Amino acid sequence: MPLKRLCRILTAPSYRRSSPHNRSNSPVEKNHIKLVAKNRKARHDYIIEDKYEAGMVLTGTEVKSLRMGKANLKDSYARIKNGEVFVYQMHIGAYPFAYYDNHEPLRPRKLLLHNYEIKKLYGKVNEKGYSLVPLKLYFKAGKVKLSLALARGKQSHDKRETIRRRDQKRELERERKNNR
Repeated sequence: MPLKRLCRILTAPSYRRSSPHNRSNSPVEKNHIKLVAKNRKARHDYIIEDKYEAGMVLTGTEVKSLRMGKANLKDSYARIKNGEVFVYQMHIGAYPFAYYDNHEPLRPRKLLLHNYEIKKLYGKVNEKGYSLVPLKLYFKAGKVKLSLALARGKQSHDKRETIRRRDQKRELERERKNNR
């Protein structure tokens, strides 16, 4: 009797069984984020007010280059032009296996945001001192996303203050670790 039951269990269809068709439905794959590039200088030079996640309009060779990790956000910035958001000076390296159909590495790229987000950003960017700065570039569920920040430029004394605060925090952590 137990052998028949075991055979029935083994031959019954399993809905949890992973196959190539239902991999994307798993929560791990859906929210899987692969970081491509990070703008480290942005947090040093700007005070981040608000963050937005934007999709990007890219060509095939650009996506393939991003999968290889060939991107640089160092001097990039975003602007609103005719009700659309574009990112400028974002370098995506040329794809080595494309010959005549390769992309231009520094071309302006359109960002995909909701209309209400664009209007909100347009109102803020027109105020003095605010700008749009890309923070990081990543793949989320197979799509290329750009984390865009509404930021205010830091003065040099603000930068020194953040460095001082970070050093104090590091010293405090070191003291706490040594006192254990």
